[in-house]
Amino acid sequence: MTGTEDEILRTVLDQWKSAVDAHDPGRVASCFTDDAIFQGLHPYSIGPQGVAAYYDSQPIGLTADYDILQTRRLAEDVVLGYLGVDFGFTDRPTLAVNLGVVLRRIGDSWLIAHYQVSRLG
Repeated sequence: MTGTEDEILRTVLDQWKSAVDAHDPGRVASCFTDDAIFQGLHPYSIGPQGVAAYYDSQPIGLTADYDILQTRRLAEDVVLGYLGVDFGFTDRPTLAVNLGVVLRRIGDSWLIAHYQVSRLG
């Protein structure tokens, strides 16, 4: 896939969001590279297995809504994104976080190679 940084980021993150909203940890993990560094709000992991385990531990009904704040093309096959994400829950207030991602093109696909959540405030 070619396109602008925003288009590339939105395509990958729409797949991620759809899988998070469906509570499908395997499909969430398929959005990541084999060597992805993943940092949610728990200790980090490497690779899709850690991503799947993290999202499997999340409550049913979790949703993710995101806004792209900034993008940069770091290289022909590398895109950086900085986002605001609201994670919604059925039984508690929405959790607003910032998310930094690095996407890498592998063949014809763009995948998440780095995912770092931070809570400010």
